[in-house]
Amino acid sequence: MASGASASASCRLHMDYEAKILPQTGGYGRYNRVAVVFSWFPTFAVALNLFSDVYFTLIPNSYHCKPDPELLPSSFLLSNYSEQGYLNLTIPWVNGSGLSHCELYKYPANISDLSGKVPRKTVPCTKGWEYSAVVGLQSNFVTEWNLVCDDYWKIPLQHICFMMGWIVGYVFLGSLCDWLGRRRGFLFSITLSSLFGVAVCLSSSAVVFLLLRLCQGAMLAGVFVSSYVLRLELSDPPHRLMVAMIGGFFAVSAELLLPGFAILCRDWPILQAVATLPLLLLLSYWCYASVFPESPRWLLATDHIPQAKTSLQEFTTRNGVCHQEEMYPGETLLSEIDSAYGEDRQPRYYSVLELRRTRVIWKNCLILSFTLFIGTGIQYCFTRNLHIYSNNFYFTYFLRVITGALACIFICMSVNHFGRRGMLLLSAIITGLSSLLLLALTQYLRGGLVLVLSVVGLLFSQALAMLSAFFACEVMPTVVRGGCFGLVLAAGCVGMAASSLMELQNNGGYFLHHVIFSSFAVLSVLCIMLLPESKRKSLPDSLKEGESQRRPPLFLSQPNRDNLPLLCTRPPVSEYNPDNYSRLVSATRKMLTKDNLPYRIAGPDVPPLLSDIKTQEQDNETQMNVVS
Repeated sequence: MASGASASASCRLHMDYEAKILPQTGGYGRYNRVAVVFSWFPTFAVALNLFSDVYFTLIPNSYHCKPDPELLPSSFLLSNYSEQGYLNLTIPWVNGSGLSHCELYKYPANISDLSGKVPRKTVPCTKGWEYSAVVGLQSNFVTEWNLVCDDYWKIPLQHICFMMGWIVGYVFLGSLCDWLGRRRGFLFSITLSSLFGVAVCLSSSAVVFLLLRLCQGAMLAGVFVSSYVLRLELSDPPHRLMVAMIGGFFAVSAELLLPGFAILCRDWPILQAVATLPLLLLLSYWCYASVFPESPRWLLATDHIPQAKTSLQEFTTRNGVCHQEEMYPGETLLSEIDSAYGEDRQPRYYSVLELRRTRVIWKNCLILSFTLFIGTGIQYCFTRNLHIYSNNFYFTYFLRVITGALACIFICMSVNHFGRRGMLLLSAIITGLSSLLLLALTQYLRGGLVLVLSVVGLLFSQALAMLSAFFACEVMPTVVRGGCFGLVLAAGCVGMAASSLMELQNNGGYFLHHVIFSSFAVLSVLCIMLLPESKRKSLPDSLKEGESQRRPPLFLSQPNRDNLPLLCTRPPVSEYNPDNYSRLVSATRKMLTKDNLPYRIAGPDVPPLLSDIKTQEQDNETQMNVVS
């Protein structure tokens, strides 16, 4: 599969994408910016479908069994009782929580006087439940199929299955992006996610809803991976961070709009239809290839040379690049590609299984998966403390959204200045300290301090998760970037599913969950020190370039070594310069196409090849005189 890797690697030393190819196509020009903008819209659609699960599985604040007249005596007259008196007569009262959620009173059939103490027993609900309005919705997944009491376990199970779909999608559809390309992987994922989104609206049972949400989650994962990878591969090093974080702001905006959508929709199938509508609109990308093009970096890295030349020529033209000394835009670039790659090279395909032969790439993938797992899993510990401070749903929800927006701002302002590794290390340290303080001192701290530590921990845990994903996409090679990025994000989904595992056990293992993730946060500080630094560095394309990444020293011994190279630099093999050669070819072609030249080419006088005998004798005499 990877035959001829050494030969192609030597060619790519002359064709570094950021240094030689991207500037000649216009750099981060107008067309690149337009394609990046259109790659942000899928992030909004994916976030809308992801966070709508919060409303689908939200349990109402209060609910109780529907009264069953068959459990009352035959002489009972409803007209003699008020509504509240009727409920008190039929439903047990639980101290501290009000009416029982899961039980009813059953009276003997031959009793006529219910005013005094009568023999009665409790039985499970027989006629269903009555619910108060769900936050923002009148009905959802819970109230539609009565998933309370004995069926409560199906709610966290639904979330776990939803996360399982994302895990499967990240792993397999991320690898599919490395095989089919970013554009085709995106179109495949967006088509199926739209179909499954429409099917969820028509679910007839809880099991069908669960399976369809699992399938839709898998497809949404493919949409997110392909769009995220494409926008980074279309950007130059100075703009990569901002491009990724603006995508994060699109996700935050979807979270902010979701409560309003829920209030307007009032019913879960309508909310699901509204969340699916952006996915249906994104199907227009099938018709307009220019708004979501294939990544030319991926085409070159996998040796799709004819498609890469066509793509680069389109980028050059749309970016308005036209050099005065060339006949056509991008002619020099195409000449370089022909001389470096040739035309008989066959496309090559890679998968995440190639990581078995690597050491540095596998290490980076494992460490960043670990940090993302911690960043998503430990958020449950902080949000649970927020629930203790206030039971208001909107307080916890909007506080989490605000901290997510602040995390994006923090990353934008600090990472390009202090580096990826340094800010990832700081986020892990603050997350671990906040978690340890809450674990050890919650019962000794005041409510305000608990709230502050929870908000700070939630802020930096989200920053840890966002930066881990961005860092992973930067340090993974282009040939396996989709698959490796999917593995890292799958680890993050495992952390998100950990909270549902606690709810599946009625939060019985919360303390152990908190201890484990706090310990992991401390351990991740040591692991982050082994990562390379990718600030203002080129993205690695081949496996060899990914293996050449080195960890910079913690303390720099020389002040002028603040920008250590991410990739191993080597001296040029020869003095051949393809730029000068290509320009010479272009200029010569122009000269030959001109009919009338404004000047006359005059050659110097050439001496005869053979001289006569007299001239030779005179030369010999002159040499003898000089010697004497």
